[in-house]
Amino acid sequence: QVQLVESGGGLVQVGGSLRLSCAASGRSFNTYAMGWFRQAPGKEREFVASNRWSGGSQHYADSVKGRFTISRDNAKNSVYLQMNSLKPEDTAVYYCVAGLDYPLRIATIDYWGQGTRVTVSS
Repeated sequence: QVQLVESGGGLVQVGGSLRLSCAASGRSFNTYAMGWFRQAPGKEREFVASNRWSGGSQHYADSVKGRFTISRDNAKNSVYLQMNSLKPEDTAVYYCVAGLDYPLRIATIDYWGQGTRVTVSS
């Protein structure tokens, strides 16, 4: 059974940092793009960042460029999201995803995690 399990969410003050982790299991993800989407209260799910399977290419939403960094460790079947300079508008449930298309799009995501909540307080 394929699983993506996120961790690292929580409550942080404006300007703070969090590091999200996603551990994938059930198959090898070495040929999959992996990344993160998020869904804020009352809003649609949106793309945050993705990382090609080789790790050599990253793609970010404009709203997080320069603040968030995605990385992955194929040996560990894991992907990470370092979030710095957090803003209240970053408050959302963050989902780890995997798909064969790159950049990742909601319509072509093959696997979703259960989500981890990030709350940025002002």
